[in-house]
Amino acid sequence: MSSMSDIAAPAQPLDTFEEQAAPATRVRGYWQSVFYRLRHDPVTLAFGVIVLLIVLAAICAPLIAPFDPYKESIVGRLKPLGWHDHLLGTDELGRDMLSRLIYGGRVSLLMGVVPVLIASFIGGLLGVLGGFVGGRLNTAIMRTMDVFYAFPSVLLAVAIAGAMGGGIGNGMVALTLVFIPPMCRVAETATTQVRALDFIEAARASGAGTLTIIRYHVLGNVLGPVFIYASSLVSVSILLASGLSFLGLGVRPPMPDWGLMLSTLRQSIYVVPFVCALPGLAIFVTSICCNLVSDGLRAAMDVRM
Repeated sequence: MSSMSDIAAPAQPLDTFEEQAAPATRVRGYWQSVFYRLRHDPVTLAFGVIVLLIVLAAICAPLIAPFDPYKESIVGRLKPLGWHDHLLGTDELGRDMLSRLIYGGRVSLLMGVVPVLIASFIGGLLGVLGGFVGGRLNTAIMRTMDVFYAFPSVLLAVAIAGAMGGGIGNGMVALTLVFIPPMCRVAETATTQVRALDFIEAARASGAGTLTIIRYHVLGNVLGPVFIYASSLVSVSILLASGLSFLGLGVRPPMPDWGLMLSTLRQSIYVVPFVCALPGLAIFVTSICCNLVSDGLRAAMDVRM
């Protein structure tokens, strides 16, 4: 017969919940994950700093430009690098190249960013409406966009700018019309994918209207792909804008612009080759930096990676 001590043995103290449970892992939100990936991507950060410096130099051009970009000097024409106080030499009219490159960045960046922003808004709006509503509206919008796809982007931009007479404003209009179809296609594809998800059907079942669903449920899922694609178009827009100016269909003299400077200096390439190559180098560096930053943003915002 067992003793009473065996029957009423003292119970062992229970561990607390914190001691039993494993430490919880902190879960990052979507945008926290995006910024975390960007902070740990040295390539994107390095080229992002270069793009930021180019933008700041263009904005602060009146403060940092050493000379008046419009001041001509007949005796100082086509001087090499480091001539007197002209660090990057002078152009065919004796104007300081460094000052004109800094001021030219304002126009080139303006024509590179503004058409993309306008095209993103118009093309994104048309793509979201067509993708969500569907039916005849989607067919009408996308078949209209397909007409623009029948022409190469460079040829279409040159044709529109030439028909409108050139200039900064007409060049921006031409680039905007070129970028609307691809932006519309990206927004329409993303909207069509989101429209088939369960939470959209749940929103419809709850009595939410079309505009309400688009505003609160669709846009948040579509803006990511549209933003990534828009960032990749900035470098393309800079190249196309420079090409229009090179052909005389963009910025007009004497306003400084990288493409126009490259055009006016091409006849002097055998006299001062390094000076003549500077506008092209500025276009190349800016475009490649914008492209690499866009690739970094795409990798950071891709939830599947």
